[in-house]
Amino acid sequence: MHLFHRQSGELYCEQVSVGELAERHGTPLYVYSQGALSGRYRDLSDALEPLDHRVCYAVKANSNLAVLRVLARLGAGFDIVSEGELRRVIAAGGAAGRCVFAGVGKSEREIEFALRRGIYCFNVESIPELVRINRVAARLGKIAPVAVRLNPNIDAHTHAKITTGTYQNKFGVPFERVEEACARAARLKNLRLRGLQMHIGSQLTKAEPFEAAVKKVIPLARKLAARHGLEFLSIGGGLGIVYDRALASGSPAWWQSPPSRGFITPAAYAGRLAPLLKPLGLRILIEPGRFIVGNAGILVTRVEYVKKTGVKTFVIVDAAMNDLIRPAFYDAFHEIVPVSRHTNLLVSSDVVGPICESGDYFCRDRPLPKVRAGDYLALMSAGAYGFVQASNYNSRPLAAEVLVNGARSAVIRRRQRLPELWAGETFPAWLR
Repeated sequence: MHLFHRQSGELYCEQVSVGELAERHGTPLYVYSQGALSGRYRDLSDALEPLDHRVCYAVKANSNLAVLRVLARLGAGFDIVSEGELRRVIAAGGAAGRCVFAGVGKSEREIEFALRRGIYCFNVESIPELVRINRVAARLGKIAPVAVRLNPNIDAHTHAKITTGTYQNKFGVPFERVEEACARAARLKNLRLRGLQMHIGSQLTKAEPFEAAVKKVIPLARKLAARHGLEFLSIGGGLGIVYDRALASGSPAWWQSPPSRGFITPAAYAGRLAPLLKPLGLRILIEPGRFIVGNAGILVTRVEYVKKTGVKTFVIVDAAMNDLIRPAFYDAFHEIVPVSRHTNLLVSSDVVGPICESGDYFCRDRPLPKVRAGDYLALMSAGAYGFVQASNYNSRPLAAEVLVNGARSAVIRRRQRLPELWAGETFPAWLR
């Protein structure tokens, strides 16, 4: 089922008009499809059915409470990287006992909170972290469950800012020192060595890097499981999505269509990895974020001006890099489509925001349907790493978020009000 689609030229999310949502709630506006979100989770979990597995959604991709609640009710676990994310999961109805706590810089406060709440496991990134977790657990009279995150030193051939599995990255214990780290964990009295974890990068669209990493790790996992009684191997996340229709199937609702030209599907992913992993006899954890929520969301923006300089056509919109930073930060591509299509005439355009930075753009020199002031545009595939990376730069309020379920829609985050921008600020005594 195409969950973003057109009816009589108008863009719809499930059974709800995107244009009507924009008129009702204003722009910039994030719109999420609950059906797409649920469908992606089920597709991946079903594909992994041959394995004893748990899908732990990476909360950093999109941490809205409603998104988390949808996934919690589907039985998801969660991959969290801060106390704040763990508190969000709990507030959404998720359980700490289904959460893995990742990240290289866990504070003592965060470790204590997670232990008191019954965290499933800490994915430990260094030997000093093992020592810290043991110390906190001893103080609390608890046994802390840990997994050693290994760095397999495999280049995933993704963007430099989202690769995580080489020795140039800050993540994990070098492959050659993993046995040493596990032995150290086994000697610490307030730790329980529960598993082994890895993650090689994000937005991976082919099976080969995953397969190479799994093949490299399996002999070590088998040895450590026998030695320490490990319960699970986490193979991380990183499954990519289609952002560019030129790489997809070309259907009218390409962002929800089965990808082609080498993009890996859940079935293909599981088909390559499950035969390798099943003989281990361990529970397999996977930690996807973008794959589940990326194509379930869009950012809707209003055209404020069309500015022609004789050299360029600038489509100036009310969304900006503070709302969606991926194009400015990662040089990322997002398909941009009119919410209401008036014409097939294409104009080479730069879509830019109102922030006073040359980097505040969503595309450059891209053929787009001709638009006029007041039209709405949709930036597709904006469900992951969109709102979560938003800021108040230029004192701009955060956008609203809406969730659609069939013919129903609801605001799941109201638009930030301007006075809230400085509500936490104060004057020192000498300025009062």
